[in-house]
Amino acid sequence: MGNLRLVCRGVGPNLFVLVAGLPSGQDAAVEEQTSVDSVVYEILGFFVERGHAKYSERVTMEQHARQAAALAQAAGASNSLVLAALLHDLGHFLGEQDSEFGVTAHGETGGAWLAERFVDEVSEPVRLHVSAKRYRCHVDSAYEAELSPASIGTLRLQGGPMSVDEAAAFRAEPFAEDALKLRGWDDSGKVVGLDIPPIDFWLPLLKDPALRRVGREVSKP
Repeated sequence: MGNLRLVCRGVGPNLFVLVAGLPSGQDAAVEEQTSVDSVVYEILGFFVERGHAKYSERVTMEQHARQAAALAQAAGASNSLVLAALLHDLGHFLGEQDSEFGVTAHGETGGAWLAERFVDEVSEPVRLHVSAKRYRCHVDSAYEAELSPASIGTLRLQGGPMSVDEAAAFRAEPFAEDALKLRGWDDSGKVVGLDIPPIDFWLPLLKDPALRRVGREVSKP
């Protein structure tokens, strides 16, 4: 009897897992794909279990993620940045809620989780998207007024507008520009009743081996 593997098939109300036996001789050949499938299943599970939360926003976390990804795609963003938009708030699913707005440090926790599974082009904009909000508040005095009440609330918890030194350090980050783009889609992706693709529309990106960390060494800070 071959080893057992979890394989994701479907999402939302149709989410289920097939357990298939694999001949032992194929085990090494499928190890990478198995890792990809397990990560996809884990991410979909996060959305199923916690994607209904709103954290004081007008839309759910799942709706917000799908809107941000759709906006990124419509803007012609790279596949990696579209995936970052889809997963930018994943950190809210990884820890205990510490305020009415969810997990305050969700950018850092989500970015760290993604860095172990996806390339830097996906994980780094996610890690920096909270910093991007603080940076924009530093350089544009009118920006804060454009934020949702929940984003203003988290801004206070996350340190408020950046200082001059913090802003300079942010601009020196290799993925600062991508994080700023992601921030824009994050801010705009909160429209009630918008017709957008479901989560399973993004499965090809979640499964794309070019975006995965499998077989690659995790970069050191």
